[in-house]
Amino acid sequence: MSEAFIYDAVRSPRGKGRPDGSLHELTSVALSAKVLNAVKERNGLEGHAVEDVIWGNVTQVGEQGGCLARSAVLASDLDERIPGLAINRFCASGMEAVNLAANQVKGGAGHGYIAGGVEMMGRVPMGSDGAAIAVDPGLAMKTYFVPQGISADIIATEYGFTRDMADALAVESQKRAEHAWAEGRFAKSVLVIKDQNGLPILATDEYMRPGTDMQALGALKPAFKDMGEVMPGFDKVAMMKYPHLERINHIHHAGNSSGIVDGAAAVLIGDAAFGKAHGLKPRARIRATAKIGTDPTIMLTGPVPATQKILLDSGLQIGDIDLFEVNEAFAAVVLRFQQAFDVDPALVNVNGGSIALGHPLGATGAIIIGTLLDEMERQDKAMGLATLCIASGMGAATIIERV
Repeated sequence: MSEAFIYDAVRSPRGKGRPDGSLHELTSVALSAKVLNAVKERNGLEGHAVEDVIWGNVTQVGEQGGCLARSAVLASDLDERIPGLAINRFCASGMEAVNLAANQVKGGAGHGYIAGGVEMMGRVPMGSDGAAIAVDPGLAMKTYFVPQGISADIIATEYGFTRDMADALAVESQKRAEHAWAEGRFAKSVLVIKDQNGLPILATDEYMRPGTDMQALGALKPAFKDMGEVMPGFDKVAMMKYPHLERINHIHHAGNSSGIVDGAAAVLIGDAAFGKAHGLKPRARIRATAKIGTDPTIMLTGPVPATQKILLDSGLQIGDIDLFEVNEAFAAVVLRFQQAFDVDPALVNVNGGSIALGHPLGATGAIIIGTLLDEMERQDKAMGLATLCIASGMGAATIIERV
């Protein structure tokens, strides 16, 4: 089999996912095209240079519907002979695009791919596509469906995480993100997004809340307490599945959960021949990939079994991994990962995560792979692991190794 290398990784800044967000004027297709153009220009790609563009996006409806990947190719300056594949593995869509591209390369199905994803959450609201697990009564009853926020609170209750623990992780995420931007750690990968007149509209992640402290977070009310305890009473559904829990401890709120943002990211993947053909030097190899299904009610524990699987498949131990990116969908997700593997928190999400920077659903998986690679290069580390929890009970992971 061929090896799959990462040659480049780029992303947009993350804009606030609401009408006053800086990226709100752009459609998903337009922002995707800008990111694809950056990959083309940075790497001198001409003609039918890559086999395919694999592009993740979660809410595949309206202007994010159809085959958004192909629309993005046609909107970009890429050759029209390059096809596009739109995929959806919920929050891991961007990572799954990268993993799928890497495994295509390893299997000999083409020399090069562009993979990544996009989500314009301020334009196409999360959930507006009507997921069957939430709206089909038969499926919802069979799976003991509860919203993700309730799932995060179940994790906190089941594994003993307190409100203070979650808030402390959130404060640290904000501090790390602020420090990373101040030191220019994202400069290699973040594009300045410009309007049609060439004027910059966003150059930095704008969701961050520098100065966030425990006192400020302590004043916030739990976001999912009412839907759990009052109407429609999802706590009772959860406790039917987990009768050993006497109650659900609701610790999550807007300050220790991921932010709603707009964003896009792309990773250029190819074999050795691709690099030689285009005069490019590989930055890392994709050592292993994994995906797994998990309990759909607690839903968000997937990073633990996905990591166990990818370590087993790759023959590595947790101690072989130098740095980790664990998507901060909710604070309890990261706390559970650290607890399960006894990982030093200093090695996890070194530059902050989605609590501080935001979680553009279809793009995040590709973003954290690029962030991980940049940080591995900055610290001169060899091996890194990125992983995400996924709606409906799944997990995904990627291990990259510098070359």
